[in-house]
Amino acid sequence: MRVAFATEDMQRVDAHFGWARNIAIYEVSPEGFQFAEVVQFDGDLKEDGSEDKLTPKIDAVRDCAIVYVAAIGGSAAAKVVNAKVHPVKVSNPEGISDILEKLVTVLQGTPPPWLRKALMKGQERSFDFDEE
Repeated sequence: MRVAFATEDMQRVDAHFGWARNIAIYEVSPEGFQFAEVVQFDGDLKEDGSEDKLTPKIDAVRDCAIVYVAAIGGSAAAKVVNAKVHPVKVSNPEGISDILEKLVTVLQGTPPPWLRKALMKGQERSFDFDEE
């Protein structure tokens, strides 16, 4: 599963989604995590009301299951959810590696329903009604 982080310093989730200069993306599995890529943005990112700045960010996280942010506006959150990405807001800047280690631990056990749903991103759902 791919997980994205809105970050300014590449170490912590410390950026508002719309204002983030960097989106760091990692591959995460029960076996561990690995850095995949960073997507960088420039320009006037703090311009409120500019929906145009969100399009490249949504495109950057589109193949991710989760995006961690320090904050996210309602319009951006709706677009992220519409792209089938689960936004997670952290209350204080939190280390990316700390979050990744927690995710690996959760994946090794029984993930909560929202995470199980996120894990299914990109997979076809199938129902076998004969088994029930």
